[in-house]
Amino acid sequence: MKRSRLNEEQIIGILREAEEKETVKTVCAKHNISEAAFYT
Repeated sequence: MKRSRLNEEQIIGILREAEEKETVKTVCAKHNISEAAFYT
């Protein structure tokens, strides 16, 4: 299994950010991840 470059706390922060105030597209661009990775 491939190791993630983000730790658990970072992933939770990104999900909360998208949930609260920003669109998924802008959150993904800000953190340099693809939208496909976001939804996986």
